[in-house]
Amino acid sequence: MIPWLTAPDFPPLSQALVEPNGLLAAGGELSPAWLLAAYRRGIFPWFSEGEPIMWWSPDPRMVLMPSHLRVTRSLAKTLRSGRFEVRFDTAFAQVMAGCAAPRRDARGTWITSHMQAAYTRLHELGYAHSVECFKDDELVGGLYGIALDKAFFGESMFSRVSDASKVALAHLARLLDDHGVGLIDCQMTTAHLSRMGGIEVPRAAFSQALDQLIGPAPAPQRWPRHADTQLDWTRTTE
Repeated sequence: MIPWLTAPDFPPLSQALVEPNGLLAAGGELSPAWLLAAYRRGIFPWFSEGEPIMWWSPDPRMVLMPSHLRVTRSLAKTLRSGRFEVRFDTAFAQVMAGCAAPRRDARGTWITSHMQAAYTRLHELGYAHSVECFKDDELVGGLYGIALDKAFFGESMFSRVSDASKVALAHLARLLDDHGVGLIDCQMTTAHLSRMGGIEVPRAAFSQALDQLIGPAPAPQRWPRHADTQLDWTRTTE
């Protein structure tokens, strides 16, 4: 059994279930106070339409160190080509809608209208951010997540053309690395993120890292509107 929450007082992460992996609690709300309290502790909401809010902290946790992003020769070539225009925080709601759109390999979406409204509110407050890839002034890919001090919690990404989400992730990693961010939380392990440099860490180690990276009262952040077009993408990791 998991507890039903009426206040954002989450139980210890050690009480999360083994199966399903990481389910910690249910109930509560998607207000900024609840979401910020959850993310500071390495907890995130994940549920489908018609279900109660469910809070998760899986073990192990996939993370990506911004300075350890794997840039292949083909991706570096795309980054140098200027094929995409990369922007930050100019189309947050559209990025969430793109991430919520139906995909060939999935049924439905957990990015419900309630989730979109909640994270858009966090974006308005300066905690949620998006990276956007445009081609011919059309949004063709991107990602979004939560920034708290020196940690970034990735939520979802999408791509309508080849390499768009990889380009967004590369620019995100470079921006975060330049600002001393220690890790990007990828939540669940995927082959795609492993190829990009993601690694699995025990939940206890992840929690300890967050204690070092996030202060007691994380401040909102203002990101630049446009990615640096002078970045050096000549170094690859192949």
